[in-house]
Amino acid sequence: MAAPDFWNDSEAAQKVVMQLKGLKGIVSPLNELESSAEDLEALFEMADEDDSIVDEVRSEIERLEVVLDDLELKALLNGPNDSAGAIVTINARDGGTDANDWADMLLRMYSAWAVGQEYKIELLDRQENEEAGINHASIAVRGPMAYGYLKGEEGMHRLVRISPFNSESKRQTSFAAVSVSPEIDDSIEVNIEKKDVREDTYRASGAGGQHVNKTDSAIRLTHIPTNTVVQCQNQRSQHQNRDTAWKMLRAKMARVEEERREAEEAKKYETQARTGFGSQIRNYFLHPDQRVKDARTGHYVGNFNSVLDGSELQGFFDAFLRLKAGKTEAVNAGDDD
Repeated sequence: MAAPDFWNDSEAAQKVVMQLKGLKGIVSPLNELESSAEDLEALFEMADEDDSIVDEVRSEIERLEVVLDDLELKALLNGPNDSAGAIVTINARDGGTDANDWADMLLRMYSAWAVGQEYKIELLDRQENEEAGINHASIAVRGPMAYGYLKGEEGMHRLVRISPFNSESKRQTSFAAVSVSPEIDDSIEVNIEKKDVREDTYRASGAGGQHVNKTDSAIRLTHIPTNTVVQCQNQRSQHQNRDTAWKMLRAKMARVEEERREAEEAKKYETQARTGFGSQIRNYFLHPDQRVKDARTGHYVGNFNSVLDGSELQGFFDAFLRLKAGKTEAVNAGDDD
């Protein structure tokens, strides 16, 4: 990074910066633990002579246990693509307009979490729904271990609330599907035959008026053997959209390959999330009370808004990592109402 020509290639430089940030995220806490452990020995000796600092010793032990627990969780992020960025795609499913609004809420939730982690976000694709919310959207989340944390979010997310779109104020259940793929660079080989990919162009949706796109700049790619579909319309030109769509397709196929390798080691969720009751990985309730509970780990938060604003979302990531590592057992969520 100290080389005078380091920033000549901005994209390559950013990758190195992210790599350094990821390494510091592990090495710095390790160095802190090592130094603090030495200080703790001195505190123990002082506590033997002075009972008044026992509470200080206890507080320091509790602090170090939190740091150590965080490092142990990071050690679980040892998959081949865990250190990569993540491409998160959200699709509205069952539930009509409420599902479109719910998909948009999830998009904001993941974006808020990423901002809190000081990660970078890029909007790759977004299709608005005519009434409210979105039909689907894709974002790239870039930061240390972004994919490692977010890959456990793949599946169906269920929301139960009093519908703001129902004049009779009835309770509505709606679903949105989340798909997560690693954002891989060109150094990782993903074999995709161009003859197996169908390309479709269409006119990108806009806000209307002068913003209406008058050319077929949006790109949709379909990998025919696996029926994997990606699309991009947010770049300025068809060429840019095509490049981004191919990048998204390579990420999807890398995810498929990763699932194939891990199939015998852990229970995996289908790349294409199922719809309907019983398929959800997490339940979000705004009625009759506020709570969010994971159907796989049993992790529970009693404040709906603190999850949706991203501040308490990390706990669900950590619980899933522990579950995968066999540190905890799945809990029956019991949220079938």
